[in-house]
Amino acid sequence: MPRKFIDLSIAIEDGLPSDPPMMIPKIMYIDHKTGSDSMKSFYPGSTDDDLPGGMGWAVEMLEVSTHAGTHMDAPWHYHPTQDGGKPSQTIDQFPLQWGIGNGVKLDFRDKPDGYNITSDDIKAGLDQIMHSLKEGDIFLAQTGASDFWGKAQYLVKGCGFSKEATLWIIDQGVHVVGTDAWSWDRPLPFQARDFAETKDASLIWEGHFAGIEKGYFQIEKLTNLDKLPSTGFTFYCFPVKVKGASAGWIRAVAEIEED
Repeated sequence: MPRKFIDLSIAIEDGLPSDPPMMIPKIMYIDHKTGSDSMKSFYPGSTDDDLPGGMGWAVEMLEVSTHAGTHMDAPWHYHPTQDGGKPSQTIDQFPLQWGIGNGVKLDFRDKPDGYNITSDDIKAGLDQIMHSLKEGDIFLAQTGASDFWGKAQYLVKGCGFSKEATLWIIDQGVHVVGTDAWSWDRPLPFQARDFAETKDASLIWEGHFAGIEKGYFQIEKLTNLDKLPSTGFTFYCFPVKVKGASAGWIRAVAEIEED
């Protein structure tokens, strides 16, 4: 049966304003002509005449956060402990069997920016697509934020997940979740506004802090979720193995069988 692969990852790009200033990636591109100098140092006595067209290798040097581009957060990002006091998992401890699963996508684009998703919202969405979450499903949220990737507005676009909703998803046997927004939580300025008004500390980073009670992995900055059906696809998400890190970049891919 023919298979279709859909790339759900954004590229890591130099200088895009879709992160806070301190997290914006910086990439130095060394082209083939410049690379010839370093290549010749590995071959003493060589000259440009010894290289094809006088050109050597191209190389890129990056200054980049592990949370740049499409990436996966590990429980260590949320807190040093998870699951009742156990040491939190870092990204290099991600169980590989969790990197492949049946994808389940819910469309929350009808929710306003800054909306806090509840478990009732999720249940209603699942009822609409006639699906019950099960062990190993990978839950994806389409918020519409990806339409603003590359722009400063991206940071405040889309809805996010409450602590209560996040814990409910995990209770269904889900280990990995994902969103097309900058954060699994609703945009932080909305949380900050509500905290300033109420002084309710439970509002702070609540979706992430849910991982203190029940550890889980979350993917942020997905794209092309509009190209996916609600169910019936396999999702792949293996993070780069950064030792002891809070996150790692992934190439998120969906596989769909075609008739």
